[in-house]
Amino acid sequence: MTQQRIFNSTDFMQPSDDEPIRSVITRSDDAAVVAWFVKPGQRLAGHVHPQGQDTWIVRSGTGLYQLDKDGSTQVISAGDVVVAHTGAVHGVYNNGHEPLVIVSVVSPAESGYTLV
Repeated sequence: MTQQRIFNSTDFMQPSDDEPIRSVITRSDDAAVVAWFVKPGQRLAGHVHPQGQDTWIVRSGTGLYQLDKDGSTQVISAGDVVVAHTGAVHGVYNNGHEPLVIVSVVSPAESGYTLV
């Protein structure tokens, strides 16, 4: 049996009025691919992956990307590829007027997750 290799990320977006929902698109030992739909005013809390890298592809919207424990930020927007290397603090606040849509690739899949 052949594993599915092509996905439409739109099929996995789950808008929520509460916290943004982590929707797993696909997962293997090598990586987890996740869709995020972050409404205006919502936040993905600052965190680290102690044993891996988290790479975001911003599909639409804008946000303030958290760069460190002190809360320093940088604007990210549609088209950006944002890399949080192993142990790097990252998170985002949607300060825009439209949803911030992100596809994230965490590698390896078991990279751990620690809030800061």
